[in-house]
Amino acid sequence: MDGNVIDGTPAFRRVLLKLSGEGFCRPGEGGISVEEVSRIARQASRVASLGVQLAIVVGGGNILRGAELSRGSDVIQEATAHYMGMTATVINGLALQDALESMGCETRLMTTIRMEEVAEPFIRRRALSHLGRGRVIILASGTGSPFVTTDTAAALRGKELGVDVLLKATRVDGVYSADPEKNPHAVLYPHLSYDQVMSDQLKVMDMTAIGMCMEHDLPILVFNFKKEGNIERAVMGDPIGTWVGNGPRPRAQAVTS
Repeated sequence: MDGNVIDGTPAFRRVLLKLSGEGFCRPGEGGISVEEVSRIARQASRVASLGVQLAIVVGGGNILRGAELSRGSDVIQEATAHYMGMTATVINGLALQDALESMGCETRLMTTIRMEEVAEPFIRRRALSHLGRGRVIILASGTGSPFVTTDTAAALRGKELGVDVLLKATRVDGVYSADPEKNPHAVLYPHLSYDQVMSDQLKVMDMTAIGMCMEHDLPILVFNFKKEGNIERAVMGDPIGTWVGNGPRPRAQAVTS
């Protein structure tokens, strides 16, 4: 592992990684970049090799955003547009699955919209069985219902699967007081409570997802996954990004001889 990553026992036993569709393409572009997908897969496969049980919820905004497609249009209904967006996440899931398996990482792609020719249906007990066998599970098509974001799907699946933390992958270093790409004086928050996020309307995840995590005390780690090795650092407990939760951030246990 990279020398900058903490050595020892991972801080978490089971995690859910939420990847937006933008993670599958180059900045400012759309579609799928093989280079970007490979970079994600390399980090994810290294996490799995640590013995951490890994579930990944994928978005589809690099291909299609349902809410934007239907906005101001009377041709495509909003519900239809959302279903189209859900199928876009399956395309990303297929790409990530092949990339992971090309690196020797056993995976299962699971969807809430049934399409058995390319993926398994999401069944909680089956998903837990895959995790227990060391397989990375990729969860696509959101919740299977329109008008629900993949952030909310991540919070829901995180609770269903009993993960220790929801890893929210972004292209910035965490949660800031303002948009750091527009305001150079924005301040990075190392730790936030759920109440702070909701009262200050901070852009962590959508408010439904935050409310669900708060209700079930599921912590969130918002971090920059574009930096090589950061997904591993996150699961090892390295103090990167912004920790959202009521308790302190867990740390890795050092290896003792």
